[in-house]
Amino acid sequence: MKILMAGGGSGGHFYPIVAVARALRELAEKERIARLDLILMSDAPYDESILKQEEIIFEKSPAGKLRRYFSFKNFSDIFKTFFGILWTLGKIFLDMPDAVFAKGGYASFPALVAARIFRIPVFLHESDAIPGLVNRWAGKFAEKIAVSFQESALYFPKEKTALLGNPIRKRVINGNADEAHRVFDLEKNIKTILILGGSQGSQKINDTVLAILPSLVENYNVIHQCGKFNYEETSRRARVILNDSSFAKRYHSAPFLAEGDLGNLSKAADLAVSRAGAGAIFEIAAWGLPSILIPLNNSAANHQRKNAYIYVKRGAAAIIEEKNLKPHIFLFEIEKLLRDEKKMEEMKIAARNFAKIGAAEKIARELMNMALKHAQ
Repeated sequence: MKILMAGGGSGGHFYPIVAVARALRELAEKERIARLDLILMSDAPYDESILKQEEIIFEKSPAGKLRRYFSFKNFSDIFKTFFGILWTLGKIFLDMPDAVFAKGGYASFPALVAARIFRIPVFLHESDAIPGLVNRWAGKFAEKIAVSFQESALYFPKEKTALLGNPIRKRVINGNADEAHRVFDLEKNIKTILILGGSQGSQKINDTVLAILPSLVENYNVIHQCGKFNYEETSRRARVILNDSSFAKRYHSAPFLAEGDLGNLSKAADLAVSRAGAGAIFEIAAWGLPSILIPLNNSAANHQRKNAYIYVKRGAAAIIEEKNLKPHIFLFEIEKLLRDEKKMEEMKIAARNFAKIGAAEKIARELMNMALKHAQ
């Protein structure tokens, strides 16, 4: 059996694909399927080490990006996409998969074109509250569609669309608080703030955290995932800022948090601060953790902002618009929440009610059924 997975241009697409791939492996073993080949087709591998570890074959498929603003790259990317479609058609013709799992986005477009031409069944997944252009188009011919937010179901045919949530890696939600305290040397009897800047980190969030860092560490442990490109500078500045602080050991920065560390920290943290990508929101919801969301100001179709307000409306989080992300406002919101035990408990309940555990397993089952049917 061969399943092609398309997308993965960002962590928000890549990690759900990994979650589904793992669920497929588990299901194949349970069903005693002798061979399962998983292929990721995208314009870039995102994380080659994880692909190798998960035994997912990577096939590079050139894809041009359609920007929602004027850029000369829009013209050159037309030819890039055209070439990518031709290359993908040839590749898939020679190595025909039994089903396609697509996350949408420009990186999945060539594979979806090929799937439609060769009549390969497509399972489409939409992470965000407002679907992107590729998924809206692919929804017309996809055999099955899963959405993370109820609001996005309105954009797809009702009879083949289901609300399943976002696929989450099990290791991210299964953790141990004692292990987090040991690995990160967290001080006990004080609250812990987990700050996540997204898969690439956020300079804006980093700068704001550093501006209030002395005040934060006076009362809290701070775990700060600041991004691999920003880590060295952020860590250096933090050392200077906290040079004379007796609470310096309460601050812990990291370029990236592995899924095991995330799982452990989710059990030890009292509050999460995060961007508002669908992957981040559904992981925080699965943790049952109160949060402050800071949506990216220039995300495609403003999807982070729309994701955030839907989640906030459920009562599970507070929001700070990026334009309002000033040090004094940030510190005020953090302290206001952490001092309000009743509000924090309400947020925990709302987050757990919003969470949808098991999306990866449900998608894997449907994909497997589609692939088996097509292979007959």
